[in-house]
Amino acid sequence: MWTCGRCSRSSARLGRQRDEARREASSSSRPAAGGAAGVRALVYAEHGEPVKVVELKKLELSPLGKSDVRIKILAAPVNPADINMIQGKYSILPELPAIGGNDGVGQVVEVGSAVMGVKPGDWVIPTNIGFGTWRAEAVVSEESLIVIPNDIPLLCAATLRVNPCTAYRMLSDFEQLRPGDSIIQNAANSGVGQAVIQIAAALGLRTINVVRDRPDLQKLTDRLKDLGAEHVFTEEAMRRPEMKDFFKNFPRPQLALNCVGGKSSTELMRHLGNGGTMVTYGGMAKQPVTASTSSFIFKDIKLRGFWMSQWNKDHGTDQFKEMILTLCDFIRRGQLTAPFCSEVPLQDYQVALEACMKPFISSKQILIM
Repeated sequence: MWTCGRCSRSSARLGRQRDEARREASSSSRPAAGGAAGVRALVYAEHGEPVKVVELKKLELSPLGKSDVRIKILAAPVNPADINMIQGKYSILPELPAIGGNDGVGQVVEVGSAVMGVKPGDWVIPTNIGFGTWRAEAVVSEESLIVIPNDIPLLCAATLRVNPCTAYRMLSDFEQLRPGDSIIQNAANSGVGQAVIQIAAALGLRTINVVRDRPDLQKLTDRLKDLGAEHVFTEEAMRRPEMKDFFKNFPRPQLALNCVGGKSSTELMRHLGNGGTMVTYGGMAKQPVTASTSSFIFKDIKLRGFWMSQWNKDHGTDQFKEMILTLCDFIRRGQLTAPFCSEVPLQDYQVALEACMKPFISSKQILIM
């Protein structure tokens, strides 16, 4: 396993892997892969702790139908939603046994005779949750895929569907923010948090970023500021009386993004400006969001929730594609990179799963097929 900082520094191995995938995809006449050897996939047959229930198995590929596409998965992250789904604690649960992974990027190897919108060599990402990206290859329907530009870094493509989309929508849909306005967020070192920092900076927004105290706090602070974070505070610092002086010279945020809950979300609300909105999109602390009566009466605070899967369901594929292309433009301009990441070969999947269960991990685990 090795560590990657920004997505622009893709490893030589990923470059070689991409070239090999393109050469493989150059011929659409090859028979479907799998055969007696099967295709490697991370499968779970029951809900529980990922390190205990996920197994590396070899599965047979389905025959390629007229409207189907065979893809080679290039890279797929391990996201919190993936972990929750395996644990049986997510809102949507696939039928068991299931293949893990909801995010990732693949390359088209072969297409059915009726497929019109996808061709061999294209990069694709899933349209919906429950796709099962933790596998080497897949045969799926054309409708389950979206073609994305293949001129962006591979790790950016692999982490595009969930975290940057969530960040972009929350920055766009709840408050009419203008350059110079500020936002505040907790879990700023998360995948969504890093995307929020970068997209906000590109839009001219100022950010207050809250993280848990940790042994390598200065290192993390420096990394977030390199991404464009203006201010980074620990949760403990946010509770100190000195924060009143800070806001004498810094605009009160109109938007708060909460991925933690509990006391952390209470602190976000306390620092919101009058009429501001707090959007909750996660609950890492597994504690309820509690709002004081005065927050509603005297500050007119609004509490909202956001779930990217519901947004996709409500708005459809065309708007999702439009958003993806917008984010790809950010990437091309150098305004959006992949999160801090660690690349893990598929056969070493337990390393990735164990890392995700540890505290203070600021590195997204990326499975390389």
